[in-house]
Amino acid sequence: MKIYLSSDHAGYELKEQVKQFLMDKHYEVEDLGTDSTASVNWAEYGERMARKVSSNLENSRGIGICGSGIGMSIVSNKFKGVRAALCHDVKAAEMSRKHNNANVLNLGARVVDTDTALQIVETWLNTQFEGDRHQLRLDFLSKEVENTNFK
Repeated sequence: MKIYLSSDHAGYELKEQVKQFLMDKHYEVEDLGTDSTASVNWAEYGERMARKVSSNLENSRGIGICGSGIGMSIVSNKFKGVRAALCHDVKAAEMSRKHNNANVLNLGARVVDTDTALQIVETWLNTQFEGDRHQLRLDFLSKEVENTNFK
């Protein structure tokens, strides 16, 4: 599985920590930027990540990091097939995978500390989707909502 990683300037330092954590665990990571703390447009970097995940739904996930995580969440969920979850704690990360099969994780660098963020990432990557009744809801989302609204 490939993990697409992006951040804006506020999330840059946390992105670097997450990237190292993922590489240490032998994940295939593609860093889509930004490359410094110089001010950038969060929407552009979130778009890069979400577009990659949307075009490779079966074999990838994305992690987007900005100051609050909200901006990355907004842009991520604009792409067909992307189910982005903004998680500030481990329980939310776990549930986003179990019940929603989230394929994008968004983090707020100004909201969570590094240790918590890494615990969130690890939980999110290692939690399996439960399927069953939850799959019925995702089918509705893809067949009814996305097919109607994404043209």
